[in-house]
Amino acid sequence: MCLDGHMVFVSILLGLLPSFLMVILGGLVRNRLSVNAWQGLDKLNFEILFPTLIFVAASQRPINVGDILRIGPAVWAILATGLVVGYTARRFGPERFLDFAGAWQTAWRFNTALAFVAVTTLSTPPIGELAVAVGMAIPVANVFAVSALSRGSGSIWQTLKKVATNPFLIASVSGVLVGLSGITIPAPLLAPLEMVAQAAIPVALISVGATMNWGALAKLDRFSGILCTTKLVVLPALTMTTCWFLGTDPVLATTLTLFASMPTASASHVLAAGFGADRELSATLVAQSTLLGAATLPLWITLIEVVF
Repeated sequence: MCLDGHMVFVSILLGLLPSFLMVILGGLVRNRLSVNAWQGLDKLNFEILFPTLIFVAASQRPINVGDILRIGPAVWAILATGLVVGYTARRFGPERFLDFAGAWQTAWRFNTALAFVAVTTLSTPPIGELAVAVGMAIPVANVFAVSALSRGSGSIWQTLKKVATNPFLIASVSGVLVGLSGITIPAPLLAPLEMVAQAAIPVALISVGATMNWGALAKLDRFSGILCTTKLVVLPALTMTTCWFLGTDPVLATTLTLFASMPTASASHVLAAGFGADRELSATLVAQSTLLGAATLPLWITLIEVVF
């Protein structure tokens, strides 16, 4: 890496440092609140704070149908690749398919909170494009996960209803529709929405640190290694290479590669537990992906700045 590349890497690392420190803070204060309190905080973030952030990000820029047609299929292809490549870990995983499915989903699901943190470290942050990507990806990622988990539990219709009422899905679709319409939200209404949105990321980062298994890397084996490598290395590498080969517009290429490089969703273990899968296994994978992502994400963002 050239001198400029090193400077970019240091700049990005410094940009991400406050977020990593927030995660560490969560680990330090975890015993100050009860388990129920942390679960309530997660519920607040899932139901209100993050949906508001997604809505505000998607609605505050003009969106045309072309954005959806370009970004949607691309992020769906990234998710499908994670699903297919992640399945190669099947023979090394648990015997019961339901337990495997709970872990398998970590190969394609993504951490929305970290995505909106990481995008701000770029020299030209494609925040609106990222909001569209997230909006298009959320329903498909959940349908993939629900389908895999339902194969072992037999409750697909009930869970598809939950997917349809997912706050992230509702917020992202609503935000995209507002962006498509060109409607400007009046300032008195937008101001409280922005205040709520600003609380989402710090709350999420502290909560991740408080609930994370900090010794998870010691449990890294062939099975979890394949799933983490799929999410943190294979997907962003394939995405960046494909965008470079096709000469993709730099803004779109940046958005897609950043999206592909995210660690897995921090709530993956919650969905797994809801279906009766091995919660500890999926929670361990979430921690491994997050901890390893602290090392891989700055590298991918640096490459994005250099290549695109």
